[in-house]
Amino acid sequence: MTKSAGRVLLGRIRGAHGIRGDVLVHSFTELPEAIGDYGELTDCDGGRALRLKVQRVTPKGVIARVTGVSDRTAADALKGAELWVDRGQLPDAEPGEFYYEDLAGLKAFDRDGAQFGEVVGVENYGAGDLLEIRLNGVRRTELVPFSEAFVPEVDISAGKVIVAWPLEFEIANEAKDSDENE
Repeated sequence: MTKSAGRVLLGRIRGAHGIRGDVLVHSFTELPEAIGDYGELTDCDGGRALRLKVQRVTPKGVIARVTGVSDRTAADALKGAELWVDRGQLPDAEPGEFYYEDLAGLKAFDRDGAQFGEVVGVENYGAGDLLEIRLNGVRRTELVPFSEAFVPEVDISAGKVIVAWPLEFEIANEAKDSDENE
């Protein structure tokens, strides 16, 4: 996930849909069809404006028409485009809810108060949100389920998350790493 100051990533164009220029969008909004409610969206750099008109929602994503795009070739050229909105256009997050952008950069602490990493992103592969945490002193990251059981506390103002970091998880990964190095 790319980071863009003052803006929030709402979705990504997955590719063309049909021959009339519609696109398939992976929406990150709570209600997938709400991605069309924000008016003008921009690419990551803010250089290209895109306006979506949602046609329908399918299990694969949102089918939308992009203003000015009228054929499959033009729609296909948008594949992979990120859809960003200015932060000021979004409502404040409800208590216990967070914008992904606010979580990136938070320091990760275990329940004993030891910092072990930093949140570098949030992923969702279909089974729920996962915090991607870069571990201190190593180049790899770990994915932790973003649920109250694994992440009992998120304090945006303090810049930290508390993670119920299970010892057996660390030991299993250390053993796996040492097996791979032999």
